[in-house]
Amino acid sequence: MDIVRRARPWLGTFVEMRVEGLRQTDALRAIEAAFDEIATIHRLMSFHEAGSDLSRLHRDGESHVDARTYEVIATALRIADASNGAFDPTVAVEQVRRGSLPPPGGRAADACGDWRDIELLDDCRVRLRRALWIDLGGIAKGFAVDRASEILLAAGARQMCVNAGGDLRVCGDRIEPVVVRGSRGVVVALEVSNAAVATSTVSPGSHIHGATREPMRGTRTVSVVAPSCMIADALTKVVLADPSTPLLAQFSAQACVHDPASGWRTLDRAA
Repeated sequence: MDIVRRARPWLGTFVEMRVEGLRQTDALRAIEAAFDEIATIHRLMSFHEAGSDLSRLHRDGESHVDARTYEVIATALRIADASNGAFDPTVAVEQVRRGSLPPPGGRAADACGDWRDIELLDDCRVRLRRALWIDLGGIAKGFAVDRASEILLAAGARQMCVNAGGDLRVCGDRIEPVVVRGSRGVVVALEVSNAAVATSTVSPGSHIHGATREPMRGTRTVSVVAPSCMIADALTKVVLADPSTPLLAQFSAQACVHDPASGWRTLDRAA
């Protein structure tokens, strides 16, 4: 059995897949299916593409969405609720206002709206009680990593890794090292098995605090280890907003934080 690796540009970065324990032809077939799934998720959840689920929702205010989009929005709302809005998928209005995102088409967003104005209905329908701009960039990359990983596992991979520019998932019996770069290039090595790791870095103006709608201050890097990459991806933004958050325990996650003044420190599940 070969080790098969492939990489392609997706999700604003390079996505690399590594598969072990399959014949090369089977591994390549599974990798192709996993990349197809990532392409579909990108198309469904794009903030800008006119035909995406989000664009239709922004335009119409209520729309049927793909089950995958519905799942990601539902998880985003769950984390928004648990974090008292520190994670909020509707901060795109602030990102557009500050120039970090170009405005999408459709209706202008109501600056007073937030995650509470998103209503999940039956049959994968979503309703916006106010005109909102939903950006799933803080969670959808992790979801794409999870979906690709599930395809590789379903194909019979014994050991695998999907790495989307530092947001990654490792599955298999072997423990694997993951190197995370903090501020000013300082690194830490994590060891993970059957887990996901997501990393986010805040620098002045780069992230908006969902509850205060103000840019997060300081310069620091957060890596979260969690059972799924979707959860890890979203929790990095929560920990960036508040390193003392109790949500790590709630979501069976751990984190490490780096800032130039104090270096690396670990937050356990009871942080």
